[in-house]
Amino acid sequence: MKKLIQKAEILLEALPFIKNFYGKTFVIKYGGNAMVSEKLKDNFALDIVMMKYIGINPVIIHGGGPQIDKTLKALGIKSQFFEGQRVTNKETIDVVEMVLGGKINKEIVSLINRHGGNAVGITGKDGDLIMAKRHKKGKKQSAETNRPEIIDLGLVGEITKVNPRILETLDKNEFVPVIAPIGKGGDGTTLNINADFVASKIASALKAEKLILMTDTQGVKNKTGELQSGLTKKEVAAMIKEKVIKDGMLPKVKCCLDALKAGVHKTHIVDGRVQHALLLEIFTEDGIGTQIVEKKSDLKTSSTPN
Repeated sequence: MKKLIQKAEILLEALPFIKNFYGKTFVIKYGGNAMVSEKLKDNFALDIVMMKYIGINPVIIHGGGPQIDKTLKALGIKSQFFEGQRVTNKETIDVVEMVLGGKINKEIVSLINRHGGNAVGITGKDGDLIMAKRHKKGKKQSAETNRPEIIDLGLVGEITKVNPRILETLDKNEFVPVIAPIGKGGDGTTLNINADFVASKIASALKAEKLILMTDTQGVKNKTGELQSGLTKKEVAAMIKEKVIKDGMLPKVKCCLDALKAGVHKTHIVDGRVQHALLLEIFTEDGIGTQIVEKKSDLKTSSTPN
């Protein structure tokens, strides 16, 4: 009986969150180890189905870097990166589109539907959802000449416009969109785009309640290595200036800041290696990752389950 009562208490703890989030849109970037482990993949699908059944509208953008690397290696094509971005030529973009828009996207859709959901897989090219331009060439220091060297990233996209009409149509018909991060250039060229950037821009276009980035780290940590459960834009700016936030975490945090600036209410960086990470972050008082918000009053408290 004690265990049953504890279960009831857990459900009651989630009640104010469920009430507050009913009808709201959550944009979720799904990637990292959560896409590799079979158990975590199953957990993710169940979390999405539950969110939909209680009235939340999840929109999923997925990555797929390790799977692309594996396929390229099998085909004898070498992977090259610059500042975390994949250098993408014509040969590589064909593989990227095949893996992201075909294999991975359909696997996610199938798993959600198997658990009782109603998901539909699309890419950023469908319905002109994501319009983009070629990313500007990067620079690095040449070891031979000790001078800046131009790096052409190839068919890597920088988002110029998001047309959310197709997502609004899917939402009206109770579908869960699962989006591969591939954009369309002005001349129809297929462009590879970082999934975090896509999630941030789509959340901004939809004025989503939340942007949630699933990662392979606990969240944002301070200079002594302690996880920060909640940060304001001002605190984040200070941590960037002091180089506490750096390397791979820096672009993720910047995606959060961009989304907040565009009107997204809250952003989250969550450890996707934790079972049911989404539910634990959304429906518990403290969550498990890092919230990044506009101001202190937007952070969770017992009286405001936002």
